[in-house]
Amino acid sequence: MRFKFMISTIVLFVLVGMTSLAISENDARIAVAAENAAADASISKFAARSPYFLLFNEQGNLVEALPNPYARESRRVGPQVVELLSDKGIHTIIAEEFGAKMIAALKQKKMAYKPGAGRAADAVRSVQNP
Repeated sequence: MRFKFMISTIVLFVLVGMTSLAISENDARIAVAAENAAADASISKFAARSPYFLLFNEQGNLVEALPNPYARESRRVGPQVVELLSDKGIHTIIAEEFGAKMIAALKQKKMAYKPGAGRAADAVRSVQNP
């Protein structure tokens, strides 16, 4: 009985450790407002109403292409987008333009925002290597 408990405990710790490692390897930190779901997508002109948010990890790898659920909302889109991306662990957002309400929400969450143009993956590299 004691042996089974010890084996179960070891297996549990190994599984938890592997899960934590997998999460940290794919942990998105930078979001790019983008026109489509590809890493080489054009950066969207308007941050809050972009069709997609491309989530990149700290190594610059695309880990998720997130369709923007608020792109067609009529009001308070910026703060809703900030909340969504904050919940995903994002600390920096790249887009061509940011609205005043979105900037206020970003500042409140202590998130960085960077203007950018061109391709999403290139903008992430420029943020990582200024």
